[in-house]
Amino acid sequence: MTTTPFTPTPYPDANALLEYALIHIRALLGDQFVGMYLFGSLALNAFTDGSDVDYVVVTESVLPDATIAQLAALHERIAALPMRYATEIEAAYIPRAAFRRYDYADRHHPHIDRGVGERLSVRQFDEDWIVQRYVLYQHGITVAGPDLRTLLDPVTADALKQAVRIILDIWWCPMLKDPTKLLHLGYQAYAVLSMCRMAYTLEQGDVLSKPAAAQWMMVRLPDYADLIRRALDWQIKTDDLVQTQAMIRLVCAQSQPIRSNDESRL
Repeated sequence: MTTTPFTPTPYPDANALLEYALIHIRALLGDQFVGMYLFGSLALNAFTDGSDVDYVVVTESVLPDATIAQLAALHERIAALPMRYATEIEAAYIPRAAFRRYDYADRHHPHIDRGVGERLSVRQFDEDWIVQRYVLYQHGITVAGPDLRTLLDPVTADALKQAVRIILDIWWCPMLKDPTKLLHLGYQAYAVLSMCRMAYTLEQGDVLSKPAAAQWMMVRLPDYADLIRRALDWQIKTDDLVQTQAMIRLVCAQSQPIRSNDESRL
């Protein structure tokens, strides 16, 4: 008897990890399991050795605390596996009703970030989840379960842009006054690439991968091209901080609507 190969992605190591996770998550959740879906770099065709494996599991209803504790223990076992990307999982577990649309009144769900020692816990999902829902609806990959578009309402371009404006206002623009996080060079590279993506979304009402957005931004802002190239190579230098903050300032200014058409340009 032959079995169909498990190949939701073109990457064997990622597939092996996803297959292990899917088998054990399904067994643990039972009838609560609705589906498992990929977003992030895997969905945007930008996966590299340094990427994480982003997935969301949709459940029938809110999971009880005992089940969340079992999921946390499962993720600890996964992280201990001798498998590539075992500690590079970013996963969310969201009930079907909350998954359909972003709801401020229902935005606390189990989640785990990538990294050694990370543990699954119930966390608040902020406006960046609107962006992830857009990526899921437009590009998401079904690992198991029904078609994603039967579970999600579409995210409009206006809603996407507004989510990015909020993210900039709450998270990134304050770094112009307090650059503490940017002193970590890896985080500064992430900031530069994030500015590329958010500038593109504000202008185009769409989402690109970090590498694709970086290429777009280098054409738009040639004076920042060297900085962006260093960010892509994770080779940011200590003295890049001033230019990184200048780039953040430009994108924060872009997020402020012009009265005539609610849009601004770099």
